[in-house]
Amino acid sequence: MTASDDTPAGAHAFDFLHGRWRIVHRRLKQRHVGAQDWDVFGAAATCEPRLGGLVNVEEIAMPERGFSGVSLRSFDLATGLWSIWWISSLEGRLRPPVTGGFKDGVGLFEGDDLDGDRAVRARYVWSDITPRSARWTQSFSLDGGATWEANWIMDFTRSEDAA
Repeated sequence: MTASDDTPAGAHAFDFLHGRWRIVHRRLKQRHVGAQDWDVFGAAATCEPRLGGLVNVEEIAMPERGFSGVSLRSFDLATGLWSIWWISSLEGRLRPPVTGGFKDGVGLFEGDDLDGDRAVRARYVWSDITPRSARWTQSFSLDGGATWEANWIMDFTRSEDAA
């Protein structure tokens, strides 16, 4: 699909992510205790559109930490919202989605999840988006969204060998 068809503009909000990326991860070593000690490691990702861009699949390889994952994103034509699911090779389980959209160049997505056995509200924020870079931040809230703790930040840089 192209921007000239009848597809809502929001359906193309993740087009920036298509292609190959290098990623620097910063993952909080301990969550929910006010810690500021981060684990920093590299990764590589590839994101490909499906169904004319209404869906995209991103695979992330994190060999320094011994796991990989897949993000599945889909645009709901009826609601105009994106849903994002995560599957880690450590679990092999489809996690509950976060749902939302983009406004003024920032994507905000929220949903209920578990952190271990603890119920959390999860928030993903896509920001600082340029043709060559982007930032993703995951935060959890233990109090229904009154306060948030950022626990995982990924800085994306487009791979030089990307098509």
